[in-house]
Amino acid sequence: MTSLPSTPLDLTHTSSHEAVRVELRGDLDHLHADRLIEAVDRLLAAHPGLRDLRLECAGLSAVDSSGLAALLMVRRLADKAGAGLHIDGRTVQLNRILEITGTLDHLTAAGAGTQALRRTGGTARGASAEEQLPPAPPGGPEPRT
Repeated sequence: MTSLPSTPLDLTHTSSHEAVRVELRGDLDHLHADRLIEAVDRLLAAHPGLRDLRLECAGLSAVDSSGLAALLMVRRLADKAGAGLHIDGRTVQLNRILEITGTLDHLTAAGAGTQALRRTGGTARGASAEEQLPPAPPGGPEPRT
């Protein structure tokens, strides 16, 4: 059995005073997952008081179990730093692995940083709202009840 070579994970980021956006392109797999964790760890250390960490995942071509583990570690790091984690531009494949493993709600729910803001009534300056998925197209079969 032959396997396709892994596409290197390319990470770029932009930052504002209280938000960092990391764009992921390539494979988030066993060969590259540590790269994401290390980058996020450095970014969180370089931006104390960060309110929002946004991962733009539309450019991901593959995600394996190591990639999932990396996303879970990023969640822990963001929670520890008091930053909200947003996983934007999720691909069909990424959504599927998150749903199958039961981690979708955990990774997309408000984290410790966001919950602390809600408890104190604070707001994150410069933070943008989570993207909403468009509604399903009309004309499909009605779900059974």
